[in-house]
Amino acid sequence: MGFTKKLAGLAAVAVSVMGIGGSALAADYNWTFQTSETAGEPGFVNKQKWAENVGTLSGGRIDIEILPIGSVVPHTDTLEAVGAGILQGHLTDPSYFSGKDPAFAMMGNLVGAWSDPFELLGFMESGGGNELYAELVEPYGVQFIGASATEPEAFVSGVPIRTVEDLKGVKLRAPEGMVYEIFSKAGAAPVSLPGSEIFSALDKGVVDAADNTVFATNQSLGMNDIAPYPLYPGFHSLPMIDISMNKQIWDELPEDLKEILIASVKQFSFNHIYSVRELDAAAVEQAKANPEIEIINWSGDERAKFRRIAQQEWQNWAPKTDMTQRYYDAVTSYLQGRNLL
Repeated sequence: MGFTKKLAGLAAVAVSVMGIGGSALAADYNWTFQTSETAGEPGFVNKQKWAENVGTLSGGRIDIEILPIGSVVPHTDTLEAVGAGILQGHLTDPSYFSGKDPAFAMMGNLVGAWSDPFELLGFMESGGGNELYAELVEPYGVQFIGASATEPEAFVSGVPIRTVEDLKGVKLRAPEGMVYEIFSKAGAAPVSLPGSEIFSALDKGVVDAADNTVFATNQSLGMNDIAPYPLYPGFHSLPMIDISMNKQIWDELPEDLKEILIASVKQFSFNHIYSVRELDAAAVEQAKANPEIEIINWSGDERAKFRRIAQQEWQNWAPKTDMTQRYYDAVTSYLQGRNLL
């Protein structure tokens, strides 16, 4: 089915979804933003709080409804849906769009690059990241408002993985793209599975381990009970969160509302990082109280070994397009200049 027909069908769904419950009629702008989390996850809850804050800061002029993953369109299609106005915005991981352009994979989750979310945000603000990402999404009719990030993702494992060497032969769930390739280069046997199938796959032994979200969420889902060798703090994945909206709507907004949206994203970013950090800390203590769970923390040497493998894959991806090369050059320059490489 052509994309035009697909959008027409999705538009009908969008109208139906947005009609449920309705937004406050008093607002000047009523928007629907789709996220990449299921309802109830910490990230989803924090994004709902962001929408409420936008309403408060705008004096009720903006009303944003936050929808969970897949509510209107699949998570891989929100970029086009936002550009077409089916959704007015999204809060998501750009890695989901890597099939459209390899630069999305690098910008969404440059595996092994960041050990703390504020390192990524520093690059976005002062290393050229914001400008490059805005340029990447602009042809899709999308306006990039700002970036956030999560804590380094934990690693769920049913077998003890104490070193890079221990990854060899391990059947692990990893998303397609750069993450998949890097784990493969490290000797693992990656398997592509949707997040909804991870618990069952671990429980049945289909996979031995999984790259899957933050420690607090894994703990709350019972992942660490069936895969009792979690790796924490995470050593590999620290995804970016893209907060963007339809460019035509953005361009027609009053300047004060644009400034409010930009400021609200910066505030959301700090609130989100620290709230997840607090949840992770509580979840770690809960896991430690279970004698059957062993939390494994990789040494600095092992983290460096994995990072070197990742860096080689960055170099492999850099020449794919002009944008991947520019992003690679900007990131490596930023990391080298701060002794982070």
